[in-house]
Amino acid sequence: MKNGTDSFVFLGHWPSAGSFGFNTDILATNLINLSVVFGVLIFFGKGVLSDLLDNRKQRILNTIRNSEELRGKAIEQLEKARARLKKVEMEADQFRVNGYSEIEREKMNLINSTYKTLEQLENYKNETINFEQQKAINEVRQRVFQQALQGALGTLNSCLNNELHLRTINANLGMFGAMNEITD
Repeated sequence: MKNGTDSFVFLGHWPSAGSFGFNTDILATNLINLSVVFGVLIFFGKGVLSDLLDNRKQRILNTIRNSEELRGKAIEQLEKARARLKKVEMEADQFRVNGYSEIEREKMNLINSTYKTLEQLENYKNETINFEQQKAINEVRQRVFQQALQGALGTLNSCLNNELHLRTINANLGMFGAMNEITD
């Protein structure tokens, strides 16, 4: 025997009945080797594989649990946001209604104020017209009186002598003075 591989080759030529040896037939030995390897892997790797699977399962369950918690929090926040939105919408509607009623109230106040102003302007106009009418009537009266007085004086001057004329003038001036005092 020159080396260890020669001894395996030599053992491979032994008959398989009743003895222990290595089979060098590749097709026959692969199935046996694979089954031995799988058996060893299953026996020794079962704990490692089950630990890996358990760890993976726990991570997945934790992720699902965290997702459920986050989902619950998100739903709770969504409900709070909806409640706030509903409250804000109700307040906006209330402001809108109050705004419309305030606008209507201001509109009515403006209309009433405009009517009052128009009434006052109408009253001022009527008072001004009455004042101007009275002023015009008084001016016409004074002119008529002055013309009548001048006409009467002209008639009296042509008909009266100086002494009668002076007495008439004095009497008329007295009446005229009294009349001016009354009108002033």
